[in-house]
Amino acid sequence: MADLDTSGLKCPLPVIKAKKALGDLGPGEALRVTATDPSTKTDFPDYCANAGHELVETSEADGIFVYLIRKGS
Repeated sequence: MADLDTSGLKCPLPVIKAKKALGDLGPGEALRVTATDPSTKTDFPDYCANAGHELVETSEADGIFVYLIRKGS
C-alpha cells in the first residue's frame, strides 16, 4: 500500500496529488491519503466515483481525514 500525505494542502491539490499517485499504481493496489482540508470529505468520494476507483474506507480524527482508495482497472 502506498501512502500520500496532503496535509496543509487546499482543494483541489489533495485530489490532484492522489490522481498522480494512483497513476503510479497497478489495478487493485491501494493508496492511503491523509488530508486536513475538510472539503476532501466530498472531493474524494466524487473523484473515486467518477474515476472508477473504490473508496474503501474513510476516517476522521482531530481534523485529519484519511482515505483508503483502491485503484480501479
